Amino acid sequence: MRRKLIVGNWKMNGNRVANAALLAAIQSGLDQAACDVAVCVPAPYLAQCQAALADGPIAWGAQDLSAQESGAYTGEVAAAMLSDFACAFVIIGHSERRAYHAESDELVAQKTRRALSAGLTPIVCVGETLAERESGQTSAIVGRQVDAVLAAIDASDLDKLVIAYEPVWAIGTGKTATPQMAQDVHALVRARLAEKSVDAAAKVRILYGGSMKPDNARQLLAMPDIDGGLIGGAALKATDFLAIIQSA
Repeated sequence: MRRKLIVGNWKMNGNRVANAALLAAIQSGLDQAACDVAVCVPAPYLAQCQAALADGPIAWGAQDLSAQESGAYTGEVAAAMLSDFACAFVIIGHSERRAYHAESDELVAQKTRRALSAGLTPIVCVGETLAERESGQTSAIVGRQVDAVLAAIDASDLDKLVIAYEPVWAIGTGKTATPQMAQDVHALVRARLAEKSVDAAAKVRILYGGSMKPDNARQLLAMPDIDGGLIGGAALKATDFLAIIQSA
């Protein structure tokens, strides 16, 4: 049985005062959660999270990392730097990175390999646009994105991945895939993973990342291949984030 994982993606939001209040509210409301919980925050706030969350049940992570180990890459953040702040997770290939920063499947694969080499758990995001879904390309697009990562890592590292399916058309739009629509793609992803290792594929947690909210979380999380959520806007409100955690 895969343990559920709920991850908050703060995106480019927050300040020290608001972060402290949010983290304190989540900690105080987290009553022996029956799932794993993490927050992925902007890099400047990793130290704040480490100080606030150390020795507690909530893990923390980053929203991106460099494919390079170190060197003259101004503005980039290395995997070793994230490890220096005891990050557990790092989001890789979020649709906003793919769209606004032209990140290719190959770059996402390189970043995944870099994260694994540093002992970080990569949360690899995959998903299709509305145009791609309406033209019947969901399986091809998601399959291609997954395959690029699988080709870049060893089979022995497969069960160290977390995959997040995020239909691009459902991010920040208020639209949500129905539980069955999401389950269908999650099952497709797991089948793709199983082509590399059946045993490892059964262990990989596949999160749903398309506008999961308190009012739809329970139905989505009841699906057999939906192992948690990558939460955007709702992660910035302690009551909403806690409600989703309770649904898991």
